Formats: sequence, structure tokens, C-alpha cells
Amino acid sequence: MLVSAILEAKGDTVATIPRGATLGTAVAELVRHRVGALVVSPGDGTIEGILSERDVVRCLSELRGDVLGQLVHSVMSSKVHLCSPDASVDAIMNLMTEQRIRHVPVVVEGRLAGIISIGDVVKSRMGELEKDRDELMEYITAR
Repeated sequence: MLVSAILEAKGDTVATIPRGATLGTAVAELVRHRVGALVVSPGDGTIEGILSERDVVRCLSELRGDVLGQLVHSVMSSKVHLCSPDASVDAIMNLMTEQRIRHVPVVVEGRLAGIISIGDVVKSRMGELEKDRDELMEYITAR
């Protein structure tokens, strides 16, 4: 299965935030969108970084003070692992495992086109396993 199939099912909406927003605003956006990460973007489809719940917790652990007043760009991960819609879900699963990440933005011609989460990958894999099981059951009972 390809990333494009996941995007067709879930849509290409991506929660973003500008780099100059505060962490307080970012936390509110994470809650509002019910997501675990925000792509840091000026709104033109380019990607400057990614801000995950882990980044917020790490900042909280290090600063212990006015974390919510920190700016997103001072906390975000600027090294962002990307994929294309033509990437295989298996390749994304391996990337997530090796890099210990949970979100991979999808880009087309350098522009944000969607995002794949670990939940999307698991759901996709479970669907494939269920389909295989159903086909085996049909094969067994047809004989």
C-alpha cells in the first residue's frame, strides 16, 4: 500500500502553526485539532519544522518555568523527515521506527500535501491483515 491511499481515505488536511506563535497557542491548537503534532509553516505550503507533543514535554522538562510563553521555533524539531505520496507504507513504518518519530509530512514538489501519523500506519496495516485473513478464510471454507 502507498501513502497516497492513506491520504485518499483520511484527507490531506494538515494542522499547521507559524514559527512565531507561542507554545501556549501551539498547545491549544494541538488540543483543538486533536493531533499529536503541528507542521510549522508560514502558510504557503513550505515546511520549516514540526512541533510534537514530545517537543512540548521536553521543553517543559528543561525549562520548568514559563513554557507556554516560549516561541514555537525555539522548541520545534527543525529536522523533518518527509515522504512523497508514492512512498510505501512499509517504508514509512520503517522510517518511523528507526527515527523514533510519529508523524511524517507528505510533500509534492516541495509543498505540504498531507501528513501520515503512526496511527494511520497501524490502521493501514491492520486493514491489510484483516483482508488477508478474510481471503484465507474464504479459501479454506470454499474447499
